[in-house]
Amino acid sequence: MAHPIQIPRLGWSMEEGVFVEWLRADGDTIEPGDVLFNLEGEKAIQEIESIDAGVLRIPADAPAEGDTVLVGQVIGWLCAEDEDPPAEFPAVDSAAADDGPPDTPPVPSAGPVQAAVATAPAPPTRRPASSPRARRVASELGVEWTTLAGSGRNGRIRERDVRAAAESGATVSSSTGSPSVRGVIAERMLTASRDTAAVTLTTTADATALVSLRKQFQATSGDEPAPGYNEILLKLTAIVLAGHPQVRSSWTATGVLAPAGDAAIDIGLAVDTDAGLVVPVIRDPGGATLKSLHQDVADLADRARTRQLTAAEMSGGVFTITNLGAHGIDAFTPILNLPQAAILGIGRIREVPVVRGEEIVPGTEISLSLTFDHRVLDGAPAAKFLAELVRAIENPGAMLAG
Repeated sequence: MAHPIQIPRLGWSMEEGVFVEWLRADGDTIEPGDVLFNLEGEKAIQEIESIDAGVLRIPADAPAEGDTVLVGQVIGWLCAEDEDPPAEFPAVDSAAADDGPPDTPPVPSAGPVQAAVATAPAPPTRRPASSPRARRVASELGVEWTTLAGSGRNGRIRERDVRAAAESGATVSSSTGSPSVRGVIAERMLTASRDTAAVTLTTTADATALVSLRKQFQATSGDEPAPGYNEILLKLTAIVLAGHPQVRSSWTATGVLAPAGDAAIDIGLAVDTDAGLVVPVIRDPGGATLKSLHQDVADLADRARTRQLTAAEMSGGVFTITNLGAHGIDAFTPILNLPQAAILGIGRIREVPVVRGEEIVPGTEISLSLTFDHRVLDGAPAAKFLAELVRAIENPGAMLAG
């Protein structure tokens, strides 16, 4: 019996993706675990593994590079040695591609995703065929690759085509981001605004000790890069979150889902890219050293900007931090990163006049904006978390040492 090769769901809200390329040829013998094709899902390109064995059969009407494909769509078959593949694809059944129950967001594994078994194509939306490397270079150079004429086989766009276009200056992208990424961002922002009871609390913290600590790191780092404010704030936030399980909870179809006592405290960090906002997840920042945190943040941010993150590297967070301080912003209203119940917006560090006793003296403060889902927690526990975070920022040395 022929086993269908199905488009899997790479993210909890994914309904469609973009077929990138086959990594095996028609007629190849496939074993379970072999990588079959690349699929562009929610802001990431993922290698898709086979869960069955057989001879790969790719029909003539299978999706081509750049086609939009639906979750649950069948794109090929794994057949026995002398078996012919079915003449037609079955109807699309996206539910069959889910890894869990409908109300449970699936968490991708750290490696390649396995192709689910079952279903088939709606009319495709065609983009020009291109290599993954060509798309990465186009993102780095700001080239709108979808308008190029490719020099590869069947007009496939290659890296040299992108570099030639960049040198000519004829096709620099003026778009605000990739349509697929922009569409994912738009849908998530709309869902978070429509389906949650979002409330934002704003406050400030004395940043004198925070700035002093950062300067000490810079003075003693030598030739090594010094930890930045993002790394310090990530670690402090994770330490404080450990005592506030309500802030780490989420809303499900059956009500509030509280974290297990030993649940990991992984935090998403919003990264601005040419394609749009991407949120890689930092694993256990509370238990990491600031040096390793700096390396992890730099690596994830670089790969976010070149669209090399996997779906697993953008999932599993219990809280998100977004920092607009470098852009001169004080307070703002961050939008929840579902299914999380809270997100922290960090504003700029600025000099302000401070009243101490009967004197007005120079001071330094940082703005904090906490948006939380009122369905999951009330204002009092959210305010207590924010107040404890303020104390941590005002006394970072003690918090990091303890």
